[in-house]
Amino acid sequence: MTTAPAKPPVTAPSIQRRTLAVLSSAQITGGVGVAVGLALSSVVVDELSGSVVISGFAGTATVLGAALLALPIARAAAGTGGRRAGLGLAYLAALAGCLISVVAITITSWPLLLAGLVLVGGGSAGNLAARYSATDLSPPGHAARHLSLVVWAATIGSVAGPNLADPADRIGRELGLVGTAGPFAFAALAFAAALLIIMAGLRPDPLVLARSVDGVAAVKPGKHRTMRDGWATLRDTPVARRALIAIAVSHTAMVSVMSMTPVHLRHEGAELEVIGLVISLHIAGMYVLSPVVGWLADKVGRVPVLVLGMALLLAASVMAGTAGEHRVGQVTAGLVLLGVGWSCGLVAGSAMLSEAVPIERRPAVQGLSDLLMNVCGATGTVVAGAIVGGLSYGFLGMAVGVLVTVTGVWLTLTWRLRSS
Repeated sequence: MTTAPAKPPVTAPSIQRRTLAVLSSAQITGGVGVAVGLALSSVVVDELSGSVVISGFAGTATVLGAALLALPIARAAAGTGGRRAGLGLAYLAALAGCLISVVAITITSWPLLLAGLVLVGGGSAGNLAARYSATDLSPPGHAARHLSLVVWAATIGSVAGPNLADPADRIGRELGLVGTAGPFAFAALAFAAALLIIMAGLRPDPLVLARSVDGVAAVKPGKHRTMRDGWATLRDTPVARRALIAIAVSHTAMVSVMSMTPVHLRHEGAELEVIGLVISLHIAGMYVLSPVVGWLADKVGRVPVLVLGMALLLAASVMAGTAGEHRVGQVTAGLVLLGVGWSCGLVAGSAMLSEAVPIERRPAVQGLSDLLMNVCGATGTVVAGAIVGGLSYGFLGMAVGVLVTVTGVWLTLTWRLRSS
């Protein structure tokens, strides 16, 4: 009786390099789509509704959409389709949302625009989920660095995106689109490109391959229990809980301040080009230093980098919140620090979360993490809009400062107690 030939060994390092390249390419194009819409969404809602408070719901809608899509993306990834199915769903939703937004601006309906922005949040959800896809085949001690490389790839699209909003608006008008519909049409093309890259290029699927190596089966259709599995794992894993809280607070602080900064600058008389530049520099702060953050998280530990992130978020909220009238430079510096602090929280927290749970539970926990992170972010934008509308931008900075200070102290105390 002859023996069947052994299967060739899985060349995980080469496959991981290909995976990182495909994810990075999708991050670039998807980052363009997210950033183009992000740069003007609150301003467009403000103009259509005539209300500063309602304008805050633009950021809320996008973040809420990312939250609502987090679990469906996780369910899709947990099945036989793996990460490719989850990311494909995310970018398809964002594409549909951009098209709805174009229609909403054409008929001057801010409620419909908010509905479209909910689906546009799928782009953010996809870009966030891509970071976890980068860790599926990472060797021990390299998760933060691999994750941070994919996060860093979003720099190109995310920084260029806001500055493309004005040219896209002019081209859109020349093509017959109404008002500021051009940037959203351009974002739709970017999300279509990201969708194509993921569906054609992410082969083999990293999560499917990682499960096969570990002998773990995919979740069968009809057996999805993403929410239940995620909560059960978090209940039994204190390290994962701390990581999730740190991610959620970092995101809440960043989104709250960032979402209201364009409206604040607009009311101070800043032009769209200036607002676009400020947001571009903020997004650069979010992504450019992420490889350094990943290296630090792998070398010195996750918790020290998380505490550093809270300190940077505190400095950012103070700097931006205390900027006087027409001091755009100080606001810009604060927004850059805000981005770097967010990067520390996202990269270190995500690596800490992924490593704390077994691979069969990762999609569930990661999906739940993104859900809670974005729900907290959406709540933050609602509160931020109310604070800026009823009090001031400075009061918003003070509230965010208190939040990150408390979290930083708590992380330090729990880390030292665990180490002693």
